[in-house]
Amino acid sequence: MSTEDRNLYQFNKQSFYSQIMLWKKQLLFVALFSIICSSIFSFFIKDKYQSSVILYPTTTSSISKALITENFGGKDDILEFGDIEQAEQLIQILNSDEIKDRIVEKYDLMNHYCVDENDDYKRTKLDRLYKDNISFKLTKYMAVEIKVLDCSSDTAALIANDISMFLDTVKNRMRREIAIEAFKIVENEYNYQNNYVVKLEDSLTTLRQLGVIDYESQAERITEQMSIAILQGKQNAVKALEDKLSVLSKYGGAYVSIRDQLEYEKKQLTFIHSKYQSAKVDAESNLQHKFIVNKAVPAEKPVYPIRWLIVLISTISVLLLSIFLILLFNKK
Repeated sequence: MSTEDRNLYQFNKQSFYSQIMLWKKQLLFVALFSIICSSIFSFFIKDKYQSSVILYPTTTSSISKALITENFGGKDDILEFGDIEQAEQLIQILNSDEIKDRIVEKYDLMNHYCVDENDDYKRTKLDRLYKDNISFKLTKYMAVEIKVLDCSSDTAALIANDISMFLDTVKNRMRREIAIEAFKIVENEYNYQNNYVVKLEDSLTTLRQLGVIDYESQAERITEQMSIAILQGKQNAVKALEDKLSVLSKYGGAYVSIRDQLEYEKKQLTFIHSKYQSAKVDAESNLQHKFIVNKAVPAEKPVYPIRWLIVLISTISVLLLSIFLILLFNKK
């Protein structure tokens, strides 16, 4: 910096200080007036109390998968905390219109937030106020925090706790819709398979009534008895045994085929029945999808507005504006 520039800088600096000192009484009055006005204004702002719920998600939403399925693994442990993926899913559900509408209806937020029912944009205004006062976020420990601001400390706590309760309601509704459809499919398949097994058993019963009890063992015994009867020359016995053998030869193939098919279909029925039981449990049961670390309780003191901060910012802003106007005026 040259000597001329340095002198100019010193001159401007001294000029600035001299202007401030010249107007110091007026600036002091402006600061005092700003403090009084901003303090009075801050007391017209309604106090808001904050309540919050801290919760962790569970790892699974299927009771049958966690408790009934034989190939159970720790991944599906119903008592294990969920990871960040499950936590983000919970936040998405918490932001759903279904939960918001339930809260709006239960606490009559339209009137509570003083939104005019006849306003053309009442829904937009209500949504904005809802988002301003109710928020959801992940904590640094990957838990989900439900935070509610309200002019009433009791109402703030009640809303926060109800939102955490509606979280289970909405997720169970979503899960049940799919589970019921899945159960209907499995139920139809189970009924069909069960009826098919009954038909095969009826067919075997009919064949047994015709004399085919156990094809392999019967054929072996009849053949052996016929050989003995032939050797002994018992023609009547041979004739009777030939009749039995004729029945076996006529229906034996069908008997073996149906018997083997029945054995296979019974195995299938057992497998489908296990699926049927699991689907039935999922369709008829409700599961809690969260671990609550802290429930919301009424706050003892408001968190908003921060009156000293309002007064400080207002005073500094007014002083800076006043100094700018003084310098601008004197420059002219």
